[in-house]
Amino acid sequence: MVRTPELATRPAAVAGTFYPADAAALRRDMAALMSGAAGATDTQPPKALIAPHAGYVYSGPIAARAYAHLAPLAGRVQRVVLLGPAHRVALRGLALPGAARFATPLGEIEVDAAAVARLRGLPQVSESARAHAAEHALEVHLPFLQATLGAFTLVPLVVGDATAAEVAEVLDTLWGGDETLIVVSTDLSHYLPYREAQQADRATVDAMLALDPALHPTQACGAMAVNGLLLTARRRALTPVLLDLRNSGDTAGDRGRVVGYASLALYQAKASRTLIDDTTQQTPVDRGAVLLAHAREAIARVLRVPVAVAPDADFLSPPGATFVTLKTDGELRGCIGSLEARRPLRDDVRHNAEAAAFQDTRFAPLTRADYTRLTVEVSLLAPSSPLIVADEAALHATLRPGIDGLTLAYRQQRATFLPQVWGSLCSPSEFVAGLKRKMGLATGFWSDELRIWRYTVDKWAEPGPVGAL
Repeated sequence: MVRTPELATRPAAVAGTFYPADAAALRRDMAALMSGAAGATDTQPPKALIAPHAGYVYSGPIAARAYAHLAPLAGRVQRVVLLGPAHRVALRGLALPGAARFATPLGEIEVDAAAVARLRGLPQVSESARAHAAEHALEVHLPFLQATLGAFTLVPLVVGDATAAEVAEVLDTLWGGDETLIVVSTDLSHYLPYREAQQADRATVDAMLALDPALHPTQACGAMAVNGLLLTARRRALTPVLLDLRNSGDTAGDRGRVVGYASLALYQAKASRTLIDDTTQQTPVDRGAVLLAHAREAIARVLRVPVAVAPDADFLSPPGATFVTLKTDGELRGCIGSLEARRPLRDDVRHNAEAAAFQDTRFAPLTRADYTRLTVEVSLLAPSSPLIVADEAALHATLRPGIDGLTLAYRQQRATFLPQVWGSLCSPSEFVAGLKRKMGLATGFWSDELRIWRYTVDKWAEPGPVGAL
């Protein structure tokens, strides 16, 4: 490893431009950003995050959606491996700073000397104070990490021209256990018109969710670092979850030329810390049966009726989005759900089951007598994809009857239809008109301000009611 003379502390370079230089003001900004991202209640920590690195006014809310998942983990995560692109210096491979500490207005962070020593034998790793000196892609993440984790050590790596395999080798060297968090810094498309950027960034995020390590820097400025993480995540069977996807036109910029931002969390199964090409095989889990059992148990416990304890499973720990639909004697009795994955799947399905049973304002709260005639259905939502269409005719042509769920939003109004609604509204025109009526809009309404998403679901239903208690 090529080394440069060691610096005592790498000072903050973009405080006062990308984020406040005053500590009190920075703390206020951190509190406001994290408050706006509240709702994450992970019981299992994410192993890795992907988050953006623009000025806080532009990408801060999107980054906060990732860091909200670290709030309960202070004291558990001891080391952060932070990777981001080299914006200002041409670089081959990955570069450490040659510094002992990084400074921000919130204090200094120790560089993990032991971790740095473990990287010294890798030919793709060098030390370059110059590559780090003015680089913002790592620095803007540090106040978020300080605000959420408290004390930790840092392994800061600027990534230049490096293959996915080279980055993955670095990550494997420092992977560790729950005490080590990986953070990769990247923005998405740059300076496209708003609608074009939405389409491009959705395609990029879909590749990330597929763990496809072949991103190009035109898709994401941090593509080299992201590709290394995606390759490692694929080999280690991590589960990626999209937390937020927006651009500067949604936050603080005009929509003529925007920059895209996304936040993702990647989770590893509790019971497995080995690569997926190991020979160990596990019995497949019936996800539907487990989710239905948790929904049923949540309702039964409120009513204080006997019920079997729902089994636990690793897939319940990462965030998930569900809808729970209840029927009595075949008729709808309640339906409540989540459009975004903001809490562990276990908590989401139980919360929505209770809400469907006792808080759906269209129906009286469920009673013990209703319980004996109750059947439960659980829908597990895939991440939503924005639809960019010129008019309603184009929307009708795009929809896939029986497959697509649809969400419409107009100003403060938002509503969704699950794919199951195609059973009663069979044509795209009926489906869209019905969703507009649900929102309180005229069936002929159309506006350029109308925002549209579609999604798919996996659905499971109980075969019938439990009968007499």
